Amino acid sequence: MNHIETLSRYTANFVDELTKSGVTDVVISPGSRSTPLALTFTEHSSIKEWVIIDERSAAFFAMGIAKQTNRPVALICTSGTAAANYFPAIVEAHYSRVPLIVLTADRPHELRDVGAPQAIEQIKLYGDYVKWFHEMALPEGTPEMLGYARNKAARAVYMAQEGNPGPLHLNFPFREPLNPDFSLRNLWESPATQQQTQSVNPVFDGKKRLAAQHVQQLVKTLGDGQKGVIVCGPQTDPDFASAVTELARIWGLPVLADPLSQVRTGSHHKDQVIESYDAFLRNKSIREQLKPDYIIRFGAMPVSKAYLFYVKENKDSKQYLVENYTGYREPTGNITEFIFADPVMLCEDLIAGSAAFDVDTGWLNRWQEMNSISKKHLLSGTEAAITEGEVVRGLCDVIPEDSTLYVGNSMAIRDVDSFLMTTPKNISILANRGANGIDGMISSGVGAATTGKPVTLLLGDLSFFHDMNGLLAAKHYKLNITILLVNNNGGGIFSFLPQSNDKKHFEALFGTPVDIEFENAITMYGGEYALATTEDHLKELLYTSYQHEGLSVIEVKTDRNENVEWHRAKWHAIEKGILQEGD
Repeated sequence: MNHIETLSRYTANFVDELTKSGVTDVVISPGSRSTPLALTFTEHSSIKEWVIIDERSAAFFAMGIAKQTNRPVALICTSGTAAANYFPAIVEAHYSRVPLIVLTADRPHELRDVGAPQAIEQIKLYGDYVKWFHEMALPEGTPEMLGYARNKAARAVYMAQEGNPGPLHLNFPFREPLNPDFSLRNLWESPATQQQTQSVNPVFDGKKRLAAQHVQQLVKTLGDGQKGVIVCGPQTDPDFASAVTELARIWGLPVLADPLSQVRTGSHHKDQVIESYDAFLRNKSIREQLKPDYIIRFGAMPVSKAYLFYVKENKDSKQYLVENYTGYREPTGNITEFIFADPVMLCEDLIAGSAAFDVDTGWLNRWQEMNSISKKHLLSGTEAAITEGEVVRGLCDVIPEDSTLYVGNSMAIRDVDSFLMTTPKNISILANRGANGIDGMISSGVGAATTGKPVTLLLGDLSFFHDMNGLLAAKHYKLNITILLVNNNGGGIFSFLPQSNDKKHFEALFGTPVDIEFENAITMYGGEYALATTEDHLKELLYTSYQHEGLSVIEVKTDRNENVEWHRAKWHAIEKGILQEGD
């Protein structure tokens, strides 16, 4: 078997095994050394390939696909700094538990550390941010080595999804020549079997469930009229919302639902969902009125900083954190009991074990009353010039059923936390809240749009500037996405922080205005552009954008200082309304 046949069969067996293990999408950035992988993936009939020129954009694009589909996505790049450009997205995927299969091409061993061009140290390049690293063997054509290639592919797909999902890294050294021969007979079959109808390593992986005695212990500890709080942080399980709200109904508890918990949207029971806790928990005296006996949190830490204050001030309350698998996401430092079990099964088991619960209705009523007062103020009033809160209000009114809202960090996610109220619409809310960076947001949103499901991306001007080249994929693949760009000409969130008091250095170091006419960039990438001036005008433009095929960008221009005052006025009115009600 000559070099080309060896290279072709080795790479074909690896790629074919990925598809048999469930991979359907690959994101490729052009390069020479990755030719064997790029061409073989593109030639395979079961793979949809996406070509994204810039590697940083490509990695976030892949993450958007993986978040939307809940399936691993493969990434391919050439050797050298191309692989380093994947790093920001890999860090985000690590912390937000997104399955990515990173395949980097490399120089063969004899060309490493000798001054060869485009050769950097790629062994364990991503450190502990990947679940698994493996340096692939140089291609060989023996049945044993073709079986090796299939085994590593199957293991990669399993590892990306096993336990807490995440990224992994396989490094492929290739010698020249690099072009495979796709005319070879039985190219996609392993010579060991002459056929390959399923994965070489099928996996049957069950869910974790607490033992009956542990469920009974929890019910006994938390039972009969205690003042508990259920907190739902970011998570994506579509069955969770119904299960947790049913548990709350039976136990008579408030549900503090982060917008990324998927609990605020959908057809499940929502009478006990508290959406506006961030607004009223900002006040210390209100927090003191709501001292809980226990807190049960499902999923990651919520976005709300006010909730963080609430938890820290109640460190003597019993606290529980429910995770599907092992992990430690408890930044408060409070004494916390960890429950490692499937959240849906846990809710069902707790319900089954607590039929005779007595409920303190007054406790739930207080939360609901405060939530009602907060919602009244948050949803009232219309300004002559649209505010950032009104942007989210208007968006929530018209966003289509069965669509995705992808949210940027900084002010965007915080305004969604404040102004996204419960709705029967089936809307999934996604964000990059692992490392909470502003990079890669356009690419992530555009990646989510590859499934054909309507996507609205809400982000600020700095996030937009940071990833404008992500618009190329929307143009190239004619993807349908509406981008709602809130332009306050800088880092609006810093205006809420103590740094804003430093008038000498604030604008240069924190405000960072970019003074860009984004319409020109949008037109360059073939997008439709519109500028919204009022909340009603925004709704009209959004509705029109959802009828348009391709890229639509609606810009809203706001003033950072006015935005701070508007938000603070809302919070003050909420505090005043709740405290007066208490008197």
